[in-house]
Amino acid sequence: MMTLFLLVVVTAILITGFYSVSAHKTVTVGQYEIEVGWRDEPPLVNQQNAITFVITEGEGNVQSGVTNAFRDLQATVKSGSVTKSLDVLSDVRAGHYYSKIIPTKTGSLVVDLKGTINGVPVSEEVAIEDVESIDVIAFPPTGSGGSNQDILALKNAMSSLQKDVTEIKSKMSNIADGTSIDLSKSYDFAVFGLALGAAGVILAVTAMIKRK
Repeated sequence: MMTLFLLVVVTAILITGFYSVSAHKTVTVGQYEIEVGWRDEPPLVNQQNAITFVITEGEGNVQSGVTNAFRDLQATVKSGSVTKSLDVLSDVRAGHYYSKIIPTKTGSLVVDLKGTINGVPVSEEVAIEDVESIDVIAFPPTGSGGSNQDILALKNAMSSLQKDVTEIKSKMSNIADGTSIDLSKSYDFAVFGLALGAAGVILAVTAMIKRK
């Protein structure tokens, strides 16, 4: 059992580590490596995030961050045919850069890098991790309560009022046909009941508006 437990733990660590690495994309241009990805993963709709860049140079495992890399390099983000120029800021760590962004729809984004780094031409398109719905981490789910339940309650109340109106019309029709019913009392009770029902609906609508 202990061996199996350790195997599961190691596998989970390896999978997590692989996902973390693969979520960022790296391209090589000359002696430079450019890594592009999201600051917070997964990226979610309408949540402030940032596209990050790590630009290094060196040989093998010996890499150093490149300063002022965006002096002559421009970054543009694309969503379909829509593009936006990114305002890239320097991080405190050498070679680390970021651009704040709030993704407004789910789907894929592509970062386009064009220009030069210390005279080396750069023309690369990097597809970063897809933007996902906020429902991925939302709790309780947005469709399980709140306004949906309020709307359902109001629909039920309106349906009840409509049934009351139909019933009153039926009684009035019986009166017109000569059925022995005290017209004044029936009318008073009917109006009183409808007034209470309408007041309940108005109060429910008011309460729902105040919660928004």
